[in-house]
Amino acid sequence: MGCFNFIKVMMILFNMLIFLCGAALLAVGIWVSVDGPSFMKIFGPMSSTAMQFVNVGYFLIAAGAVLFALGFLGCYGAHTESKCALITFFFILLLIFIAEVAAAVVALVYTTLAENFLTAVVVPNIKKEYGSQKDFTQVWNSTMAGLKCCGFTNYTDFEGSPYLRMHGTFPPYCCYNSVNHSFMEPCDIVNAHNMSVQGCFKQLLYDIRTNAVTVGGVAAGIGGLELVAMIVSMYLYCNLE
Repeated sequence: MGCFNFIKVMMILFNMLIFLCGAALLAVGIWVSVDGPSFMKIFGPMSSTAMQFVNVGYFLIAAGAVLFALGFLGCYGAHTESKCALITFFFILLLIFIAEVAAAVVALVYTTLAENFLTAVVVPNIKKEYGSQKDFTQVWNSTMAGLKCCGFTNYTDFEGSPYLRMHGTFPPYCCYNSVNHSFMEPCDIVNAHNMSVQGCFKQLLYDIRTNAVTVGGVAAGIGGLELVAMIVSMYLYCNLE
């Protein structure tokens, strides 16, 4: 009985932490959705690294809502010894775990497919918005400056864009010389072609692969915590009368 009570208390504390993290993510997600530029000014260029691949505000809101609900179910189920809440908690966590494993497999096996899909979505937006939409342009500038990359695939993404029509050149990041850390001017089509600056998607993949041990360790840690939480919730469920 002492072991059961200890596990019950740990379950409540763990899920209280998940509940608070979910509330924090919800708050940040709403902040980013309402006032993205202020968020980037406070947290710097790295805060926008992934903002062209997902809508960060909505992603944080969705993730925060899931964590909020999970934390509540876990706390409520353990505190009130509700079998219904505990089994619901278990199955939601199981679905998340399966989805994460599936996403990892798809990311590893179908990287090219993912790139083609994102290219079809992101590149038309660059051609339409870059140079005319302030927030969109600012996010891409921060991303290119942070990753030392050019466009989603390369400089051709900016052909036909408002920026090119307005300035007659490509963004300076497309003519970045990584050897002497300078920008070749003017950044016309000849210089952009000769510099062959990597697209941001490939650069992001390269950075992830370079830090594969860290990324893998974090993913394994999250998966381990999810497995432990599922085991504990099932233990409490099976030992309730």
